Amino acid sequence: MAKKKVEVGVKANTKENVNTTKENLSEPEVFGEKKIFQTISSEISLKEGWTKSTKAMEIAGVGCVIQVSARQGDEIAVALTFVPGVRIESFKDGDVVVKRKIVQI
Repeated sequence: MAKKKVEVGVKANTKENVNTTKENLSEPEVFGEKKIFQTISSEISLKEGWTKSTKAMEIAGVGCVIQVSARQGDEIAVALTFVPGVRIESFKDGDVVVKRKIVQI
């Protein structure tokens, strides 16, 4: 099957456009830093078909951009906000991060 040109970000994010994009992009293309948002919490219910997550991007000495997202079936909701005066604190077990939370600077 020949790959079609997909104009990412030009069309509305309908289910059809998202599926078309997934079918036509074999590998994600990344610009800039990868994984700058760190997962703070994540909940998934495969039985009920939903996910919820909170991620944060720290701006050193300034604060964090917080992203919350929820998905129920085909419906997705995402919100971003900036929280001044906080940072991400990570807790490790050896070399593995087991928990993160947002704390005051």
